[in-house]
Amino acid sequence: MTTPRPATELSADEARRLTLRAQGFLGAPPRRAGVRGILRHLGAIQLDTISVLARSHELVPYARLGAVGRKTVENAYWRDTHAFEYWSHAACILPIEEWPHFAFRRRAYRNRPHWNHDLPDGAYDEVIKQLRDEGPLTATELGGAKKTNDWWDWSGSKVAVERALMYGEVVCVERRGWKRVYDLAERAIPDALLHDELDDSECLRRLVRLAGQSLGVGTRADIADYHRLKGEQVDAVIADSGLVPVTVEGWGKPAWADPAALETPPRGRHRTTLLSPFDSLIWERARTERIFGFTHRLEAYVPKLKRVHGYFAMPVLAGGRLVGRVDPAREGSTLVAKQVTLDGAKAVPAVAQALTEAATWVDCTDVRVERVDAPDLREPLVKELARILA
Repeated sequence: MTTPRPATELSADEARRLTLRAQGFLGAPPRRAGVRGILRHLGAIQLDTISVLARSHELVPYARLGAVGRKTVENAYWRDTHAFEYWSHAACILPIEEWPHFAFRRRAYRNRPHWNHDLPDGAYDEVIKQLRDEGPLTATELGGAKKTNDWWDWSGSKVAVERALMYGEVVCVERRGWKRVYDLAERAIPDALLHDELDDSECLRRLVRLAGQSLGVGTRADIADYHRLKGEQVDAVIADSGLVPVTVEGWGKPAWADPAALETPPRGRHRTTLLSPFDSLIWERARTERIFGFTHRLEAYVPKLKRVHGYFAMPVLAGGRLVGRVDPAREGSTLVAKQVTLDGAKAVPAVAQALTEAATWVDCTDVRVERVDAPDLREPLVKELARILA
């Protein structure tokens, strides 16, 4: 692919600030638009089973809006057909208006010759009939999710309903106790959106444009990763996506930016907060290192003895920088900082603020610090927490 000559040169700092604003961390938070506004702004919010302070899809709006009620978050996603769950960056909550633009992925799943699970004869039609007759159901209510206790040993009905979800005949309309609740797409998706009429190019143009807007500025790999597109899919449409080529100091690779983002310099207050390891600001490890000089890795699936920063280490954002990490836990009404990493003494006030705000949000009245990687910073952190909590 031949890349057009970039019209704009950005410093590394300008790119960082564009990214922060595009991700909702710079400037006044969109409180009136609320959680639904955050979802539309980001284009995708990742789901994950891990819950320490809260689940990741709750942490993402909290990080941008502050102490929004957890029930408010769930209602914003699932009530009145504002969102659907589908495969994007991973399993993600997506704005309902983007249903037509995932037609390319639904078609790809329908044409897929090989699957990890065999589909028993008749199971697919039976699941569709049961949903049509009985309304929204979980996999358990459809006949059981698993054949054995093994996580991946799905029952025939689970295989069938997940296949129907990928095909777009079935939709996850909410999570109930973390279980997907399935319904027929014909009932759950508004009529005006329930179609697969857009060709692959039109779907891809839209998703590339949305990724560019949500990132502010990104390389080909950054943009592809946002909705897990292939590099060649990005190449085929990026010239017609509305994004503009730019160069970014120190990146060493071509980049594209949202032209609207380039019109006004990013200004405003920075948010100080704990970030979910699954937050879209830090989804892509190479991008996080390039923009923030920060190595981010989720260690939940790393053997305990090999962990460096902890099970669910949450990066701390302050002043537009990633200034540390906290591996949290909850013990009754106490938020426990099991392991804290600080980027020097200057990070202490920000980490203390982020911890106390998070504690308040999850109804904890105290914060206890266990290990600090730099032992001489433990006492200053404890004193700052005591000052804030007093």
